[in-house]
Formats: sequence, C-alpha cells, structure tokens
Amino acid sequence: MQGSFFSRVWVRFGLCIAATVLATMALLTVSVMLFSEVQYRDFYRSLPTDVQRELDDLRERDMEDSPRAMEIYGRYWHGDLLFGEKWSLVVGLVVCLPVGLIVGFWVSRIVTQPLASMAEVASHVALGDFSVRAQPGRYHDEMADMVRHFNQMIDSLERMAKEQRASAASISHELRTPLTVLRARLHAICDGVIEADAAESRALLEQVEYLGRLVGDLHTLAMADAGQLSLETRTVDLADLVRDALAGHAHRIEDHGVALELRLPREGDEPCVVLDPDRMRQILFNLVENVLRHARAGGRLGVEVAVQGPHAVLRVSDAGPGLPARLLERPFERFPHEPGRRREGSGLGLSIVKALVQRQGGEVRVENLPQGGACFTVAFPLAA
Repeated sequence: MQGSFFSRVWVRFGLCIAATVLATMALLTVSVMLFSEVQYRDFYRSLPTDVQRELDDLRERDMEDSPRAMEIYGRYWHGDLLFGEKWSLVVGLVVCLPVGLIVGFWVSRIVTQPLASMAEVASHVALGDFSVRAQPGRYHDEMADMVRHFNQMIDSLERMAKEQRASAASISHELRTPLTVLRARLHAICDGVIEADAAESRALLEQVEYLGRLVGDLHTLAMADAGQLSLETRTVDLADLVRDALAGHAHRIEDHGVALELRLPREGDEPCVVLDPDRMRQILFNLVENVLRHARAGGRLGVEVAVQGPHAVLRVSDAGPGLPARLLERPFERFPHEPGRRREGSGLGLSIVKALVQRQGGEVRVENLPQGGACFTVAFPLAA
C-alpha cells in the first residue's frame, strides 16, 4: 500500500516541491552563516592584540553577549551591521534561483512529458495516422495509466477503421455480384438472347432475395451498433422456445441430410430467461444455418439447452471439420470469407448472433471440439 501511495504523481510532485523549498532554505542558511563567519574574522583581525585576548576569554567563558563584549563590538565594529546579512541573502538568491529553476523545469517535464506525447499523437490521429503511440515515461503512475488507456483507445480506433474499410469493400463486392448478374441477364432478356420463362424468373428472384437478405442483415447490425434495435422482451422457457423453433425448421434440416440431436433439461429445471422470442429464434436459425452450410458433411446437428448455475445455456454443435484457425481467433467478424468467393448467406450471420446476444444481456463463444466439429455456446442470465 505504501509503494502504491508514493507512486502517485501528485505525491511525487509534492515531495519534489518540498525538497526544492528545503534545499533553498538550506542554501540561504549556509550563505548567511558563511558571510557572518567571514565578516567576524575580518572584525577579529582588526582588533588590537590585548582586545583579541580579552574577546577570546569572553568566548571561552560563553559570555559573548555580556556588556563587555557588546562594548567591544560597539567600539571596534565599523560599517553596517546588516551588511553581511544583505550580501549573504543576495548570494543565496543568486545560487538558489538557478537551482529552483532547474528543479522546477525537471519536475514539470516529468509531469508533462506524457501529456506532450499524447498531444503529439492526437495530432497524428486527427489526420488519420494510427501508426503512432504515446510514451508513458519512466514512471508507473496515474499518468502512465492514462497513456496506456489512450493507446488502447487508438488501438480500438485503428481496428474500427480497418473493419470499416474491410466491411465497405466486402459490402460493395456482395452487392456488386448479384447486381451484375441481374443487369446482365435482364439485358439478355431485353435483347432476346434469353427467353423470359419461369426458370429464368426464378433465377432472377434468387438474386433479388439474396440482396434482400443482405440488406436486412446490414440493417439489423446497424441498428444493434446504434443501440436502437427493437426488443420486445418477456419471460420465456428457453427449452420450449428452442423445441418449437426447431420443429418449424425440421424440413430444412432433413433436406440437408443432417440428423438432429436435441437435448433438453429434465422437468423441474426450467431455463426461464427474459428475452425477445423472435430475436432468440433468429439467433438459433443463424447458428443452425451456419451448420447446414459449413458442416453438413458431418451429418449431425447437436442442440442442447441446459441450466448451469445462474445461466441458461444453449449449445449448437456439429461433427464437421471445425473452424479454421484464422476464423477461430475472430469467429464473429463481418464478412469473414475472402472477397470473390461466392457462397450461401451474406457472411453476417454470426455477427448478427453476437449482436443480438449481447443486446439482450447474454454472452456467446465458440470452440472446436476435441472429437471434431465446432460448438457455439450462448448463455443468458436466468430470470429472477
């Protein structure tokens, strides 16, 4: 506790100022004493020999303030009695002023160096340069903590800027591909190259539906980022909600040739949570669709609802190849696939899962299972 107290910048600053004042007072005291000693020696040498012996005798008997001593001083002392003190003060000030200035500049540099570094870095960041970082200095105090948080803020800004540029590039690509297909085929229909039959209309409709899903997903993420995502929460039994949602999704799961393994808690352990049922269904469908698109080769879709401590937990797992190492580091980033790679979905499904879970006070994580496949775990606090 003592170390942490003396590591505070205001404590060190106060101690430095106090040390400077004490050093100045010491210098003044020493200068006064030196000048007094020099002046006394000059006075002593000017005395006659017998008076010197008499004064020495008085000093030995500790009678320097006796009437006889005062008589000697008054008779033989010439000049201003305060002359020495005045010059000692002048010399003391001449010596102390540079010392005080040097110490003051040194202390102010220690205190303001992190601030100056932050100001310089802020000017670079204002111009869009995120490559520079502030230096905390050699002390570990509140200023160093502030500089560290400042650098973390720049890291976040740099990461957000990169994500925005990557998202803009991915969005433009995702929109350009179906629009290019639509434009080309519509031109072909207008020129009579392609017949506008039912099959062609269905192909064009698929492109339009893909665009609609992409725009809808982007709108959901934008509303979640702005904190304006509409929620109609109420207390629901998570097990019943998951059972009913999967029942309505059973045909799509069967069409992909995937076997559903559903595990629900036993009676008496109802996982009641406060959330938006529609948003919860969207979370479940996105996780299931992720399995159907990427891990259907495993042939298994595991869905489990359980109560663990103060949380209701939903697990969606598969027996596929699992997530690659690159995606496992940041599984919920937007548009994780490389531009130009055509695939089902918009590339925003897992990002929407994370946004919806966090918006409702839950947590989500993913891990690769030892036996193969990936497992997404969503946890919500149990209702009081």
